[in-house]
Amino acid sequence: MPEPTKKDDGQPEEIVAPDSGDAPSENSVVLTPKEAKVAAKDTDAIVTVTEPEAAAETPQPQPVVIVVTELEPVEGEVTDPQPLVTEPIENAHNEPEPTQAKKHGEVTEVKEEEPGTTKVPAPSMKKSADTKATPIKDKDDDVTASTPSPPPPAEDGSTPKKPSIDLPNDSDPESTRGRKDSVWSLGDGQPPEEIDKQIDTPPLSILLIEKPQSGSINVGGDITFVAKVEAKDLLRKPTIKWFKGKWMDLASKTGKHLQLKESFDRFTKIHTFEMHIIKAKENYAGNYRCEVTYKDKFDSCSFDLEVKEVSDGSQNIDIRSAFKRREHKQEEVPEVDVWEILKNARPDEYEKIAFMYGITDLRGLLKRLKKTKKEEKKSEAFAKRLEPAYQVDKGGKIRLVVDLADPTVELKWYKNGQEIRPTPKYIFEHKGTQRIMVINNCQINDDAAYSVTAGEEKCTTELFVKELPVNIVKQLEPVKTTVNERIELECEVSEEGAKVKWMKNGVEVPTGVRSRYRVKSEGTKHWLIIDDATKDDTGTYSLMATGGTTEAHVQVELKPLKILMDLQSVTVLLGQPLKLNCEIYPGNIPGRWYKNGQLIQPSERLTIIHRTKNHSLDIESSTIHDAGDYTFVPEGYTQTLSAKVHIIDPPRVHLEALNVQDNTVTIVAGNKLRLAIPISGEPAPRVVWMKGERVILDSGNRVRAETFADHTCLTIDIAEREDTGNYKIVLQNEAGEDTASVKIKVVDIPDAPEAPLVTDVGGDWCTMTWEPPRYDGGSPILGYFIERKKKQSSRWMRLNFDLCKETTFEPKKMIEGVPYEVRIFAVNAIGVSKPSEPSKPFIPLAVTSEPTMLVVDDVTDTTVTMKWRPPDTIGAAGLDGYQVEYCLEGTDEWILANKELIEKTRFTITGLPVEAKILVRVKAINAAGASPPRTTQHSILVKEVIEPPKIRIPRHLKQTFIRKVGEVVNLVVPFVGKPRPKVNWLKEGQPIDQTINIRNSDCDSIMFIRKAERKHSGKYDLSVQVENHIDTATLDIQIVDLPGPPQAVKIEEVWGNNVALDWNPPKDNGNAPIIGYTIQKADKKTMEWYTCIEHYHRTCITISDLVVGNEYFFRIYSENMVGLSESATATKDSALIVKEGLQLKIPEYNDRDFTEPPIFTQPLINTFAIAGYNATLNCSVRANPRPKVIWMKNKITIIDDPRYRMFSNQGVCTLEIRKPCPFDGGVYTCKAVNDLGEAQVDCKLEVKGGFTFFELMKRGVPLHLIDKYMNESKTSEKSESEKKGSI
Repeated sequence: MPEPTKKDDGQPEEIVAPDSGDAPSENSVVLTPKEAKVAAKDTDAIVTVTEPEAAAETPQPQPVVIVVTELEPVEGEVTDPQPLVTEPIENAHNEPEPTQAKKHGEVTEVKEEEPGTTKVPAPSMKKSADTKATPIKDKDDDVTASTPSPPPPAEDGSTPKKPSIDLPNDSDPESTRGRKDSVWSLGDGQPPEEIDKQIDTPPLSILLIEKPQSGSINVGGDITFVAKVEAKDLLRKPTIKWFKGKWMDLASKTGKHLQLKESFDRFTKIHTFEMHIIKAKENYAGNYRCEVTYKDKFDSCSFDLEVKEVSDGSQNIDIRSAFKRREHKQEEVPEVDVWEILKNARPDEYEKIAFMYGITDLRGLLKRLKKTKKEEKKSEAFAKRLEPAYQVDKGGKIRLVVDLADPTVELKWYKNGQEIRPTPKYIFEHKGTQRIMVINNCQINDDAAYSVTAGEEKCTTELFVKELPVNIVKQLEPVKTTVNERIELECEVSEEGAKVKWMKNGVEVPTGVRSRYRVKSEGTKHWLIIDDATKDDTGTYSLMATGGTTEAHVQVELKPLKILMDLQSVTVLLGQPLKLNCEIYPGNIPGRWYKNGQLIQPSERLTIIHRTKNHSLDIESSTIHDAGDYTFVPEGYTQTLSAKVHIIDPPRVHLEALNVQDNTVTIVAGNKLRLAIPISGEPAPRVVWMKGERVILDSGNRVRAETFADHTCLTIDIAEREDTGNYKIVLQNEAGEDTASVKIKVVDIPDAPEAPLVTDVGGDWCTMTWEPPRYDGGSPILGYFIERKKKQSSRWMRLNFDLCKETTFEPKKMIEGVPYEVRIFAVNAIGVSKPSEPSKPFIPLAVTSEPTMLVVDDVTDTTVTMKWRPPDTIGAAGLDGYQVEYCLEGTDEWILANKELIEKTRFTITGLPVEAKILVRVKAINAAGASPPRTTQHSILVKEVIEPPKIRIPRHLKQTFIRKVGEVVNLVVPFVGKPRPKVNWLKEGQPIDQTINIRNSDCDSIMFIRKAERKHSGKYDLSVQVENHIDTATLDIQIVDLPGPPQAVKIEEVWGNNVALDWNPPKDNGNAPIIGYTIQKADKKTMEWYTCIEHYHRTCITISDLVVGNEYFFRIYSENMVGLSESATATKDSALIVKEGLQLKIPEYNDRDFTEPPIFTQPLINTFAIAGYNATLNCSVRANPRPKVIWMKNKITIIDDPRYRMFSNQGVCTLEIRKPCPFDGGVYTCKAVNDLGEAQVDCKLEVKGGFTFFELMKRGVPLHLIDKYMNESKTSEKSESEKKGSI
């Protein structure tokens, strides 16, 4: 494409596409490095080489953009035969352009395909004339990216020079070239020029109230970027992040050259975030971004940093500097077609050429080179296609020309895929086979992709509209003004709506909503307005446009100060308002007030007012501290206004500071009193203290008065009761006089009360009274503390922890029978008095509880016998006796039955009328008095009642009563019956022996034998008779003695070292069964007897292990329950143990069969048991083999019941019932079983002394058994009563 020519005045001329006849066979479009930077700015601007059958791929970042000449159109590539060559770009960026930046051009490339295929446009390439892009550098970019391309050699003189398009970038400063593409190892910078190209209006900030502003510094300089966030509506600190480029978070890069700081102002509620760049380097330049996040809110701001190189004469030995020098000489080097060099070079020279000309994407370049070697297909519709790209200045005109092979083919033009219709802007021309579209007055929106279709074929191009630089038409003018005046800086540029930037001292001027600066523009004119100027507005202001910069100096000075009314010194009465006024010109000048050199701040009582020229200081109520030297200092001026304030005040006593009622001060006697009373007065008054007519001096010892600057003090070292009284204070000074009175009251603890009086005594309590103390210590008695102690002890114990308000008290929880003493303490607000004298000793005593279990024991026609049990509680006073009283039914008169106290718990009331009904009560009497009475529940009929006799045989007499000869026999058999039964004893139907003593009473009969003999053995019958009622019982008494010796002891046989003995039981067994025998042996030589065996049961035995050669005698003792017989029966003959070798003839024996089925030799007998006492059932059984014994109750086997214990010893079977209760009664069975048979015996057990329903429940008896027992008890009682009635 031909390079646009320029006129002398810098305006571009019209660009005309060359005719087909004049065009060379191969043309190329050459993009300068600036154009390549623009093309690489957007990721869509890079065209990636694909296979012919593949669609356009997603563009990848490439360091260099190469446009390749191809003979055959390929989809996604430039299909025009003219190559588009792009020179290497040094340190270029390939970062995507911000969304706000306007894209100025687009190149669409189309591939011609076979018929039936679809034409797909390649990715568009956006570029801007005023922006540049820097690709990410490879390892060798520092060398390859900076190597300039030499001009290609001319083939011949007739070959015309290849046209190229030069897209200058006037706004690209020299200092930004050759930068590194990363800062702090990562990220890409963004040139500051891109911000100026943002046309879209950015959204209003929702968090940032002050955004970081772009800046420019020299290499090695420092700069700070500040962002502020208002926190009034935020509950916590927002999160802020600083980025360089698009992705690099600078939080991880802080260190020597980068610092991030945060601060918070509690008064303004503003968070301030700062980023400090220290000793900046060239590669720190670029675009930065600040992001603020708070919950669902987000805000961000982008800003630029430009780092300028300091030009000095020193030569830095740096390869980058060499690259920069080469870059400056680029303008003098003719354009080089690298594509032609590669096509004509050998494959082994490709890498060398790529290194020489700065080509980094050699692989992609070789792919395109391979495709260009294919034979190019000739177009059927177009003789000459559109060039790949065109460029025109903004406001200029461009002609797009195609040459048709067939002029009759219908032709259509498109812009970004939309068909173009003829308009004054778009004009279509026909010139032979040429078809021309003229675009007039090109604007930015004409920067687009254009295409033309001829039949089925299509060719495309891209038009780039270049914006002209904005020049300064009218320069800024210097301004010199005074404070509070309006400042307007005006400047005019060459283009309307141009974007400009206002700067102050090199820093961009903030123009936000809260800024003091306002920016206005109309057409080509721009204004910067400051409404109310201050001295801080002094500085150099500049306006930056793309085509230049203008600056001017603004000087703001103060106006001369005129004092219209000076401050006046005043004298004010204390408490009166104080006002200081002055007037100065100019009126809008603020100022500060000082008192004694200290700055005065406004408060609730002090107001500072500034109204135009008038400045005033008002104090509502003056104080002593308000006196002093006052100064007013106008801000910005060295002149000051001064005045003096003097405060006067008459003397005054401030008794309200005591904060006591009725100005009465109370002090405890013995304490020190220091009574400080504030006083006031200017000048300081003279103070006099008086009590009555006596003046208190400051030199006193115990009582003295002292005066200080702001108070007077009365001191009493040790307060006494005499110090009570009124004290007068007199103040005098030049302004007047004041007096006041203070009452001092000295209080003390009360006197000790009198000794208390004990009026009543109980078992563990007493009642005591006392009188209040004579002197209460000047304070009312609040209460009393009571203490007691045992008389023998010295340790007092407090009885009440809460004060006793009354003068009576009842101590409790004392030990009965122990003497005590009590004493009193009086308590007032001051403290506790000394203790009173102890009371007289007293002993707590209590009556016993009432007697228990009062029942009727006997009733006759004139007497009633009562019995009872002692009281449950007797106490320390003991029990002196009982008092019995009775009362006839129907009367309330209780008659004392015993004139003297009785100690027994049984008493017979005599002299009662026959058949009278009486009530009886009993009282227990001790030293404390009579106990509560125990009274019978029902009335008693005085009439004798016949009770059938009943013998109650003790449990041990229900079995055979065994005693040894010579022991004492004492049997007590109780019985009941009324009147007194007749008792008769018989032995086996005969009267008893005279040696047996019988003693009878109303309730029992006693058999006593002083020395038992065997003749006393036998069965005794006891009969008890009351009139016709008789009850009998049998007692079996067995008197036992030692048995006699065995009979007929003989040696049956001797063999080996064995001897067989045989004998007969003794004739006299001692009235007891023989339980065993003791066999002894004796050597004939020594006749010393040794026991061989004891408790042997049989009447024959074999004695073994005898010594051979010895001759033995044997004797045997019989044994019963009493012991061994007194003598033994010895063998008449001796047994000689012969030596070995002797033959013994063994007699023949017939085996005897000892087996037999179980037979009970002693059956069970019916038994009565007392509830709560263990009972046993005994029987004996004989059987061989040994039988198994089973016990049953009511035909139910007893198994693992802890209430039963079973024993079996030598055939005697015993069942022990532990603490039986009534429901344990029933039929018990003992059953013996072996292999030969079985046998059983029964007996009936009756348990007397039953339990109540409650007692059975406490013992855990099941309810059904309790119910059964209660029913059986009722039935048995009913049957007994029927028997008695029948008798």
